Amino acid sequence: MKTEILRKNLREIPNFPKEGILFYDVTTLFKNPTCIQIMVDELYEMYKDKGITKVVGIESRGFILGGALAARLGAGFVLARKPGKLPAEVVEETYEKEYGVDTIQLHKDAIDKNDVVLLHDDLLATGGTMAATYRLVERCGAKQIYLNFIIELNALKGRQAFKEEVNISTLLAL
Repeated sequence: MKTEILRKNLREIPNFPKEGILFYDVTTLFKNPTCIQIMVDELYEMYKDKGITKVVGIESRGFILGGALAARLGAGFVLARKPGKLPAEVVEETYEKEYGVDTIQLHKDAIDKNDVVLLHDDLLATGGTMAATYRLVERCGAKQIYLNFIIELNALKGRQAFKEEVNISTLLAL
């Protein structure tokens, strides 16, 4: 099965970034051409009939598959970035993380009421960054919003950061 190929190529790093954390390193998936093709193909199959007009990639690992998927879907690609990285007028959402407060921004003209948007990031852990991005895209008036991750860490219950009706999919649940 394709998910087994992804699991076998996912690097696990114990005690990173601090003691007691098992870090899942997706860079090993990105460097493997078979894995990256599987991920793009799987994501395309999930979303090819959803009418996606924009894919939003969340800084920074969300840019990798997000951009590839946008090209495959014939959609635009939007970068969700930390403050000070986008050159034009922005809209932003501030949110709490485990270790403090952070902010995510989009260009003000990136999303409108006609857009069907897919938000993509590498990992669903506690859900804070994606929930903030979701609220931001919702405020921009998107017609429909989908969420996708390469990996979901079930034990951290990140889905609880979203209303039950939010459409969330993952390639690997760990």
